[in-house]
Amino acid sequence: MATFLFHELIYGPIHSRRLGNSLGVNLLPTEKKYCNFNCVYCECGNNIPGGKIDLPKRQDIAKALELKLQECKNGGISIDSITFAGNGEPTIHPDFRGVMQDTVSIRNQYFPKAQISVLSNATRIANAAVVEGLMLVDNRILKLDSAIQVTALAIDRPVGKYQVADTVALLKKLDGDFTLQTMFLEGNVNGVHINNMTGPEVEAWLGVVSETSPRKVMIYTIDRDTPEQDLRKATHEELDVIAEKVRQMGVEISVSY
Repeated sequence: MATFLFHELIYGPIHSRRLGNSLGVNLLPTEKKYCNFNCVYCECGNNIPGGKIDLPKRQDIAKALELKLQECKNGGISIDSITFAGNGEPTIHPDFRGVMQDTVSIRNQYFPKAQISVLSNATRIANAAVVEGLMLVDNRILKLDSAIQVTALAIDRPVGKYQVADTVALLKKLDGDFTLQTMFLEGNVNGVHINNMTGPEVEAWLGVVSETSPRKVMIYTIDRDTPEQDLRKATHEELDVIAEKVRQMGVEISVSY
């Protein structure tokens, strides 16, 4: 299937299933994906090895964001969320904490009611500066696609070492002050069958929800083109069953079909 990249530093605003009218910020290259995951469902496709990696400078990000927010305010365009996602993992940016500081200041000036959201795969929360940056924003949306190691590796295809147990241990240190996000799907990739909606998968995942006590859970499924073709999105019924189990635990949950 065709996938797409974000070719601008600031893009949108676009309507997000989870975040409303969302202004996107891409801290990564505009011509290629740059991530430490190669998720089977990623709308940006796969990492392309080689070539020079140019990341936007902190001051350029702040300037571009301020200009865009000025434009939106003058045009009467509402902003519900300033969202850091883009062409890969945003916390890879070496000035991530500083960018978050700038964003809070600029947001407060133009759209003080807008939320600042970071969509992250949670791989860098062992880094103190990354955590400090995340704690400055309103929504720390941290991903865990499976609580079972072999399934997580099959879905997320990490570049380098990745241990679910290590990530869960780090999430527990956040004392529940984050949103847990999970993509549910089924499919076949390179002869391997993937399904993170089976009974054992869901029970293990619910165990992580219990252990980490996130303030909110977001579950969703495939909505756009993916780099792997033989994938099936979760049905409404499948997501509803999982969501009800979370509600029974007393945890707030949102579902995007």
